[in-house]
Amino acid sequence: MAKSMKLVKHLANLGYGSRREVAWMFREGRVTDAAGEVLYADDPLDHDGVRVDGEPLDPPQGLVLMLNKPAGCTCSSKDKGRIVHDLLPPRFRLRDPALSTVGRLDRDTTGLLLLTDDGALLHRIVSPKSKLPKVYEATLAEDLRGDEAALFASGTLLLESETTALLPAEMEVLGPRQARLTLHEGRYHQVRRMFAATGNHVQALHRPQVGGLDLGDLAEGRWRALEAADVERLFGVGGA
Repeated sequence: MAKSMKLVKHLANLGYGSRREVAWMFREGRVTDAAGEVLYADDPLDHDGVRVDGEPLDPPQGLVLMLNKPAGCTCSSKDKGRIVHDLLPPRFRLRDPALSTVGRLDRDTTGLLLLTDDGALLHRIVSPKSKLPKVYEATLAEDLRGDEAALFASGTLLLESETTALLPAEMEVLGPRQARLTLHEGRYHQVRRMFAATGNHVQALHRPQVGGLDLGDLAEGRWRALEAADVERLFGVGGA
């Protein structure tokens, strides 16, 4: 991180307020070092040593979050209903660069959702070239027919209104109306449309894993910042 960046600009970029609001935070003595000594706007930038109201700063640019998305939230910041950003600290919406979802889960789909302000990483994850495996667990309205796994693995399934067949996908039967799918691409409502092509309907859909990264014990509606080792694990399975 460039040492020449001003503290005021740095805190504003992290979403703590506008530059004017952050400047007032300095005047009020709310910005200190780890020892509690008041910092001034022209002091050298030391991200790890800065405190706001006694709390360490949020991670700098390059932030990657993992969220266990509940049902009822959308990934679009323009949606009028509840959005995934409502589950994060409000200042995260003000970060510059912006914190964006890595792909999307629809309103009713639960599970692992990644967010980042790193545009290059976002592109690497969603790029079709990465073929990063994504695991979904589906609960269906009707019993499985028995031929779905072979159809999904064939690489010949053509979804309605599309002209390119799906890449082969693996399916594991979990029960008469439950299945786990591993996809290597990300088309619009893909799992729901795949089962619709077999005459079935997905009643509930959950994504527990992307690449080599899974939710672990992260509770629904909760999030955590990922470490470099987590990102490496993400690409540890089928990554580019």
